[in-house]
Parts: sequence; C-alpha cells; structure tokens
Amino acid sequence: MPAADSRISPTAHYTSYVWVRNELSPPELASPTGRRLYRLLWPAMTFYRRVLRRPDLEQMLLARHRCIDERLEAAGVKQVIEIASGFSGRGWRFLQSHRDWTYVEGDLAPQAEEKRRILDGAGLRAPRHQVIALDALVDDGADSLVQVASRLDPLQGCAIITEGLVGYFDRDTVVGLWRRIANVLRGFRRGVYLSDINLSCDAQGTVFVDGFRLALQAFARGRVHLHFASPTELDAALRDAGFAQATLHWPGRHLVRVIEATT
Repeated sequence: MPAADSRISPTAHYTSYVWVRNELSPPELASPTGRRLYRLLWPAMTFYRRVLRRPDLEQMLLARHRCIDERLEAAGVKQVIEIASGFSGRGWRFLQSHRDWTYVEGDLAPQAEEKRRILDGAGLRAPRHQVIALDALVDDGADSLVQVASRLDPLQGCAIITEGLVGYFDRDTVVGLWRRIANVLRGFRRGVYLSDINLSCDAQGTVFVDGFRLALQAFARGRVHLHFASPTELDAALRDAGFAQATLHWPGRHLVRVIEATT
C-alpha cells in the first residue's frame, strides 16, 4: 500500500481510494491515508449530495475520470503519457485490454518511486507500462516532457493526459504547460491532449460552489484556479498554445469539463 508520505499530496491519497472504491484501480493502490481522508470527508460529501442535491467531490472525480477514459479509448493512438498520474490505475487498466500500447506514467520523483514500488511488488506492471519521474513544467533535462516523449515512436499516435493538475497552477503556468504539450505532440503522427478543466461561467451565482472550492483549496493545501470565463476563451488559449482544434466535453451536470485537443 502507498506509504503515508508527506511528500505525496493529500489529493493523490484521496483519489487513490476513490478509484479503488469504484473498481477503477487495483486494491494495492489504495493508501491508508486515502481511506482516512475519505472517511473524514464523508459527512460533508453526504450533506452536499443529499441535502443540497448537488454532485459531491467523488461524483465529480468519477465523471471526469470516466470521460477521459472514453475519449482516450476513441483517440486512435497506441502511446500515452499521463502527467501527474498519482495513484491512478488508468495505465494498469488500459494495458489489460490494450497489450500493444505503451503507457508512460510520469510524476515527481517521490510519487513515481512509490507507485512503481507498489506495482512491481504486486506484479501489476506490464512490460510496456513505465512509471517514471517527470516534471512537465521544465523545458529540458532528463525529466522533462520533451525528453520523455523522445523515447516513443513518432510514427505512431500519442495522447498526453493531465487529470486533476491544471487547476492548481496559475494561468501563465498552464498556458506554458500547454505550449510544451502541443510542441511535443506535433512530433507524432497523431497527437491528442486530454484534461479536465473548470470554467468560471459554470460556477457563477452559486455560493455552494464557492464554498466547495474553498474547501477543496484547504484540502489540497493550495489555491484552486478558474482560469477561463467561457468555452470561447478557453478555445482561444488552446489554439494560441499551438493546438489546431479543441473540443470541450461536459460529463453530465458536474462542474467540470474535459478538453480534447489535437495538433
């Protein structure tokens, strides 16, 4: 099980338990810390869902996760780089049914090392499943996105995923990340970018959303950003970053969208 390591974020531990609880990850990826956090938040999430009749955090996480899964399945690629993959079981799960794919999970070194230890210890990592140190906010170096991508086959398609990541960075950092991703994906025969995103237009006029956002910031130990006011503004930013086309998916009534952008 994942160690209760202070170098690994609370959100990584919490989501690890959500994925396992909903049979999206193997049990080995659930951490005791994640279980404790889930139980701690359960009363508030129950109130949000049953009394306020609004989707809670778990429902939002599942909606975005399953939507990204659906778009990845339809992406027409056989290579994947998932940035800040945490304890997600997506790589393990996709390689169960797509054994000819190459799946690279990247995260900061302590997180990647812990996940690799768990998967290898349980015999859950396939030959084409890599779990490596990756810092997507740097332009070069051994752990940079461009170096990681250079090890893949440019004649095949590649998808890059950022789930649960961009909301924790300011707008300039996010746009810089998107430019790196678009630049890398242009080197492949087909390039697809998938990510969740929250828009301020979806949260307008509701004090409950503001309260939920503040609670999430406290939980994540950092600010949660709403970078773009509308789909139009988001589309312009993605095109300016180097993507040729972008589609915005909205999984149900949840306050989360999923970006599908291509080069």
